[in-house]
Amino acid sequence: MIVTLTQAFMQSGLVVSAGKKREEFCDSVCRGLLVEVRSTAHSVPTWYFRFKRDGKTAYDRLGSINDLTLTQARKQAALLKAEHAGEARQPPEVKVAQGEVTLDVFMRDHYMPHVKNQKRSWLRDDQLYRIRIAPKFGHLALKNVTRRDVQIFHNELSKEGLSPASADHHVKLMRRVLNVAIQWDMLEKNVLKNIPLLMVDNQVENYLKEDQLVRLVEVLRTDANRPVCHILMFLLSTGARLNEAIHAKWSQVDAENGVWRIPASNSKSKRTRSVPLNDSALWVLEQAEQLGNFECIFANPVTGNPFVTITRVWYRLRKQAGISHLRIHDLRHSFASLLVSGGRSLYEVQQILGHSDPKVTMRYAHLSTKALQAAASSASVFVPKQEVKQENVEMAEVVSARKPTAQILQLPRAA
Repeated sequence: MIVTLTQAFMQSGLVVSAGKKREEFCDSVCRGLLVEVRSTAHSVPTWYFRFKRDGKTAYDRLGSINDLTLTQARKQAALLKAEHAGEARQPPEVKVAQGEVTLDVFMRDHYMPHVKNQKRSWLRDDQLYRIRIAPKFGHLALKNVTRRDVQIFHNELSKEGLSPASADHHVKLMRRVLNVAIQWDMLEKNVLKNIPLLMVDNQVENYLKEDQLVRLVEVLRTDANRPVCHILMFLLSTGARLNEAIHAKWSQVDAENGVWRIPASNSKSKRTRSVPLNDSALWVLEQAEQLGNFECIFANPVTGNPFVTITRVWYRLRKQAGISHLRIHDLRHSFASLLVSGGRSLYEVQQILGHSDPKVTMRYAHLSTKALQAAASSASVFVPKQEVKQENVEMAEVVSARKPTAQILQLPRAA
């Protein structure tokens, strides 16, 4: 019903006609403004602004008559009318059909902003894309990326001299990008699903032999660069990753219970994990504490902040120890080998190293097999012991003679 809303009408005229449950009284002065009245006993008349959106009638609730006077309701309706009129003058949004966005645009406007919050290694994605993928496929619409072209590209990367793993990383990135486009309804299907990869096992795992371990520990215990030596001894005593150790803080260590809690922000798995501290690790912490009172355990004594890199020092130390092939990460592998050769289960190794997937820990299974073979050989009854394979005898000697890391690293406590 269209009426001229007045203060007098608002006080006495807001009555629902007989037989109706609700009624709208539309203001003749301000087009679109109306007050809705319901027949229920405790209902309060409510102001609405009615307008058209995409050809359909829509309503904006303004408030009850207790919240807004007639004058206030008309002013608010006038503002909404101007706002909706401005929206109507804007050109309609043109929706891009699925797959029409180019790979360059999708990477710039969608994938990279998303992945920066999801992956610590997003810079690697950016590098792989800019250097080789973008020049080849960046100008293509997502739907025009074909499986055949990507496989040819994959083969060309191998011919360029890239390692099989590096070539695979390019294809994996493209497959991941198309999967994200599908999740966001910007592409119908992923043509790279189940695309064959080279999948060459190029994992490098160097394990310290007994004499190498002794030489390295001797260098780490005597070299003048104590802060870096402490970091390396801590890695060898805990199996931690370099980044975890460099950013370790005293507040994360419970020396009484022998536990170091790595926060999710510093953990590769993005989950908080606890690392048990053996006698070697606790001894290293005691030595580090004597170098200064810093928030970080292994702080640079000059700046008081974590080290940015220790690579140059490591190169010098490993050369001095006669193990120039060893990487810092191999200290983690060597710690795992000490655990396995000491009879610890792969499950225990997984928990201590913080592997989220047991498949990663299976790389150390062959060490466990050798230890078991050596143990089994010692119980051989049908073949004289002197005829047992020499390598099993040697392995048994190594396993039985190998000292715990704590005994190798630990020095007498200062008086």
